[in-house]
Amino acid sequence: MSAAHSRRLNDARCIVVKVGSALLVDSTGGLNRPWLESLCKDVIELRRGGAQVVIVSSGAIALGAAHLGIGAARARLEENQAAAAVGQIQLAHAYQEALSDFGVGVAQVLLSLDDSESRRRYLNARGTLTTLLKQGVVPIVNENDTVATAEIRYGDNDRLAARVAEMVSADVLILLSDVDGLYNRDPQHDAQAEHIPEVRQVSAEIRAMAGARASRLGSGGMATKLDAAAIALAAGCSMVITRGDVSRPIDALQKGARATWFLTEETPRRARKQWIGGTLQPRGELHVDAGAHQALQRGSSLLPAGVVSVAGQFERGDAVRVLFDGQEIARGLVAYPAAEAAKIAGRRSADIAELLGYSGRDEMIHRDDLVFVGAKEHSE
Repeated sequence: MSAAHSRRLNDARCIVVKVGSALLVDSTGGLNRPWLESLCKDVIELRRGGAQVVIVSSGAIALGAAHLGIGAARARLEENQAAAAVGQIQLAHAYQEALSDFGVGVAQVLLSLDDSESRRRYLNARGTLTTLLKQGVVPIVNENDTVATAEIRYGDNDRLAARVAEMVSADVLILLSDVDGLYNRDPQHDAQAEHIPEVRQVSAEIRAMAGARASRLGSGGMATKLDAAAIALAAGCSMVITRGDVSRPIDALQKGARATWFLTEETPRRARKQWIGGTLQPRGELHVDAGAHQALQRGSSLLPAGVVSVAGQFERGDAVRVLFDGQEIARGLVAYPAAEAAKIAGRRSADIAELLGYSGRDEMIHRDDLVFVGAKEHSE
């Protein structure tokens, strides 16, 4: 790994690590516990270096299928779902045991394709993950195979990992695989195939290098890894593919193991702000007073107390315009639907529970979900 790549990994404040089934499950269908324990040592080292870590882990179906005596390769959908239900418990418990030795807690988070494509579900998942990270917990994320049908599944955890990286504004996504990166041709069939150490854009030429091969237990081949790279880069997150079938795979990466880096000079924060300010269609308006206008200019969140009036029909998580004296000053993702926003407009955050009957967010729009229009973004 070059010095520049090493710095990118060492400077990362949030890292998502994706683990493939073939790494976690041995030839008998059981858990490869020594390897898992070595990975958890790597995770602890990343945390000691100041990074928050999320693990996106495959393996539930394979572990559950072995326990139930189901042949996973030819299993029906309901058999795979049953296997996932059994395997998810085993998987979460294994991570819990391995990380508890270091005094670190874990949480199981099950997501589906719908959770990343529905705005409200996306915000719920983002809120859960960021709260867990703030509490010092390592989220263990897997696809919710127990209820997902073929039509609403990712079908692989590479793209799920990229969506999770997007949700938590990760700086680096590490895909631990049974390959050491991208080649210009299939190295299994061409001894002259050249390894590609660095990619700046997932172009048609790069995609043409990907084959359709998946690993023995996993469903994701190189094509899905390139899909993941495109998602990650668009979110301002660099991605690396490296071999995971060694002890301490992340330590090996830091020490120079062969890998392919997909690099972006964008940051997660800037990418998210650009998405909010330039991509989403606003569904409504929040008119604010002078005090709120000044607070926003200082980098604060928009609180209900500073909202004078609400216009439009919008749901929680929709983009809305923020106006002062009739002029748009910002756009953001609103934390409340229009009817509830109107109820709490002009009121203190402490009154929200009484007004709505539940304790929602203190902010009408959180500062992380807000971008200024026609002015320099506040820097933190």
